[in-house]
Amino acid sequence: MVYTMMQVCREADLTYQTLKFYCNEGLIPNVKRDKNNRRIFDERNLKWIKDLVCLKRCGMSIQEMKEYLDLCLQGESTIPQRQEMLARKQQELQENIRQLEDSISYIDWKQSFYDDVLSGRKPYMSNLIP
Repeated sequence: MVYTMMQVCREADLTYQTLKFYCNEGLIPNVKRDKNNRRIFDERNLKWIKDLVCLKRCGMSIQEMKEYLDLCLQGESTIPQRQEMLARKQQELQENIRQLEDSISYIDWKQSFYDDVLSGRKPYMSNLIP
């Protein structure tokens, strides 16, 4: 199957501008063009673009994505380096999750405090008002 830019954008949940940027940055190798010189994509391109979307959501910068792509293009021998890159991103994501969980716990605690104040179970106390 062959996809147009707009079809890829819909399939990969990507804006047209982002897809064009990725193409211009060389992040999508082997892109072909039709007789009107418009980019066309195949299934392999689409799968790689979906990978790029995921890598971006993982917090990879464009430069990191380029490094990852370069490693992928070198073949199987670079799998250990790719694993290391992904492991670092995974650690960063796990730390982000811990921070988000701490934030949610704080909001839960604060909401409970406010519920107790509004119901009369606790007196209102503020760190801001003497």
